Amino acid sequence: MKQEQVTIKAVCRGRYATLPRRMHPGDAGFDLVANSRQMDIENNCYVYGTGLSVEVPRGYVMFIFPRSSCYKHAALMANCVAVIDSGYRGEIHVVFKGLTSCYKLGDRIAQAVVMPVPEVCYQQVEALGEGDRGEDGLGSTGV
Repeated sequence: MKQEQVTIKAVCRGRYATLPRRMHPGDAGFDLVANSRQMDIENNCYVYGTGLSVEVPRGYVMFIFPRSSCYKHAALMANCVAVIDSGYRGEIHVVFKGLTSCYKLGDRIAQAVVMPVPEVCYQQVEALGEGDRGEDGLGSTGV
């Protein structure tokens, strides 16, 4: 199945700033590289700049996820997943909690995944239709 190719314009600023890149054909994630690092002692985190600004086309969103190897650095993304909307043009930053999570500049620190976003309209109603789970929530399906 041939998929539509989406072009994302990007500006790289800084010694280590590079275009996001897939490590293997067909990978969903494009690796992002640390271009700068600033310790935020007050919030117990490191803020990494990628030196990368992008223009995500309208109708798409870029999600920033941790890489699977983040456990090697005791790195937990502070917001779990970052959302880069189509209107944002600033530098992409990745924030990791824990002052032991210390990547070096030039390291691959996160991955960007681009996905389509449908136009959505919320409608307020008095009641919802029946669902398979009803109102059963957290932990309702067992361990």
